[in-house]
Amino acid sequence: MTLKPRSEFLDTMIRRGYLADCTDLQGLDDAMIAGAVTAYIGYDATAASLHVGHLLNIMMLRWLQKSGHQPITLMGGGTTKVGDPSFRSDERPLLGPEQIQTNIDGMQRVFAQYLDYGDGRAVMLNNAEWLDSLNYLDFLRDIGRHFSINRMLSFESVKSRLDREQSLSFLEFNYMILQAYDFLELNRRYGCTLQMGGSDQWGNIINGIDLTRRVLDTQVFGLTSPLLTTSDGRKMGKSQGGAVWLSGEMLSPYEFWQFWRNSTDADVGRFLKLYTELPVEECDRLGALSGSEINEAKVILANEVTTLLHGANAAARAETTAREVFEQGGAGGDLETATLPRSAFDGGALSVQQVLVQAGLTASGKEAKRLIAEGGLRLDNEPVTDPQATLGADQLDAGIKVSIGRKKHRMLRLG
Repeated sequence: MTLKPRSEFLDTMIRRGYLADCTDLQGLDDAMIAGAVTAYIGYDATAASLHVGHLLNIMMLRWLQKSGHQPITLMGGGTTKVGDPSFRSDERPLLGPEQIQTNIDGMQRVFAQYLDYGDGRAVMLNNAEWLDSLNYLDFLRDIGRHFSINRMLSFESVKSRLDREQSLSFLEFNYMILQAYDFLELNRRYGCTLQMGGSDQWGNIINGIDLTRRVLDTQVFGLTSPLLTTSDGRKMGKSQGGAVWLSGEMLSPYEFWQFWRNSTDADVGRFLKLYTELPVEECDRLGALSGSEINEAKVILANEVTTLLHGANAAARAETTAREVFEQGGAGGDLETATLPRSAFDGGALSVQQVLVQAGLTASGKEAKRLIAEGGLRLDNEPVTDPQATLGADQLDAGIKVSIGRKKHRMLRLG
């Protein structure tokens, strides 16, 4: 990347590590110097919340707005009915309209934490607005004629599926046409000239640029971010317990804070630049620390990221609880009881194995038994050695802290 951009947004994208590819970096830089640019990222409503894997692109929209441009968050109320086949081995389950709308409602609450939608400074749209009313024959004639099947088959996201001899339905094959049409409509209706997304969306973005040029004779741009993995090779946004959700109802602020606190040393500097608003120089300084000092840098990372999503008070409570639990061997005081993630039970006495499985802390009773045998389980900081031990209703009514290793903790109680 030889261009040194003059626009604040592109300079930020490059310096902080957000930029993978751009269709015309010089042209986009010139457009951003000339005036405010409207840009969008699309999100299909496949779950009730966004997760950490989406956070990098959400931060790109946030920086876009902070740089004086207008972000559009495009909800895929229409495209979710089809499902993006990109780099998948099978077809996505089809969702009904009610579930799609429920998912969109949950996603909107997350975006409201990062973007200012007041007075049109950011816009939230749903592509069902134009996709649901399409006439199939008119769409084939007016839009379908601009797409080459030969070219569509050459995209890596499609080619890899076919090379593995895995089925690709005609429904899924239409997805890239619909996404391209989104860009065309956003340009026509809202003057949107930039689509952003992860590197896996490069082919879909190129399709939208080409379609908009053919139909409207308008220059538009595409920009992609790298697909991140952690330094130990794990997909960003996944943990041992599953997806790291951005909804406080699906993942507690404490668990979210712990995800960032548990980052590997090698990831700290990079994550600070991508997921916080600390100056780049400070991110580099913190990322270069070692020994016990890098642990304090991880606390800063966790606090900064949690503050953006859940607020400063939630971040402070999570840090205080973590220090109580890990550094002082806390025994379930009021703050800890209020902050740790909780699991509720309805009945009376339960075996420890049953409790672990019902709370989702282990996948099976066999796994729970092995955990106990290996000395990995503590109740209120006391080791559990008997796999047949039971927890009475009085213990669960009072609340009891279960700990797996040093990093996984939960409060258990009745009700």
